[in-house]
Amino acid sequence: MDVIIHKADMQNAPKANEFSRKFIVRSRVVLEIEKEQLKYSVVEVDPYERDIPAEDTNYGFSETGPTVFFAESNGKPAGRIKMLEWWNQFAYVDDIVVNSEFRGTGLGRALLESGIQWAHESNFPGVMLETQDDNVPACTLYQKYGFVLSGFDRNVYKAVRPNSNETALFWYLIF
Repeated sequence: MDVIIHKADMQNAPKANEFSRKFIVRSRVVLEIEKEQLKYSVVEVDPYERDIPAEDTNYGFSETGPTVFFAESNGKPAGRIKMLEWWNQFAYVDDIVVNSEFRGTGLGRALLESGIQWAHESNFPGVMLETQDDNVPACTLYQKYGFVLSGFDRNVYKAVRPNSNETALFWYLIF
């Protein structure tokens, strides 16, 4: 697989509908707190399909806007990562997506590495991100890369999806 990762600009930014976040949930993260430390285990669940719509394509290319890296394979969009400066001065992974045919190939890790390298070069103290408790493959990637699960919010999605049982998980990689 020949993949090229490049920093995006207004001319080479694919549209959001060229990316798919559809996946099958087979497990969930179960949280516990032990001696003031957040820990988790993974439990299997009855499989169900999850589709998170890709974000708007307004990437806000400017000095203060996001920095976006795209991955392409043979000219076809394979994935992207969108990095921001967060309010707490950390770099923030606002969006990371790998199209289904490229999952399990190491592309997610390569995109994450591009975002982390950008954060290092931009002198951020670290990187933070948020994912959901039903996205176990993402949680596994972040943990393997050295991110630490540092917080959660059980209500963050209730306004947009009132019947949701999702928990937001907050991960940090401190440099």
